[in-house]
Amino acid sequence: MIEVGAAAPDFELADQDGEKVRLEDLRGQRSLLVFYPADFSQVCTDQLSVYQEVVPQLEERGLRLYGISVDSAFSHKAFQQQLGVSIPLLSDFHPKGEVAESYGVYIPERGHALRALVLIDEDLKVAWAYQPPSPLEIPGANLIFDALDSLDAVAQ
Repeated sequence: MIEVGAAAPDFELADQDGEKVRLEDLRGQRSLLVFYPADFSQVCTDQLSVYQEVVPQLEERGLRLYGISVDSAFSHKAFQQQLGVSIPLLSDFHPKGEVAESYGVYIPERGHALRALVLIDEDLKVAWAYQPPSPLEIPGANLIFDALDSLDAVAQ
């Protein structure tokens, strides 16, 4: 997994609406990349639903979330609509898993990303990263708030 302090690897991915999202678009804001294995799986559905519940509080703290999986933009659109989530979902579809691999969270033999969180700061550096010990474990929203608290304490 990518190390804290590293420059965030560059990317350009289509979101659920086919719009391009580039790493450079994230400059000047704190962003959380939420890597997850697959749309419509039960654990991923639960994970994104939990995060959706706290999106307003995270945005108040200056954090923007982006989900990333190897599913297509079309799958992301259907998944987003079914869940009723506003979190942009980015498609790491082709070349499959290239962005997940650059962040050190791709499993080539399985063809999908690990479940992982990567917080990128305003200068596009990795400020915090987390990978749960099991792919079935959902990293709770409390982990994200704790990371923000730690980063804010250091900045003061």
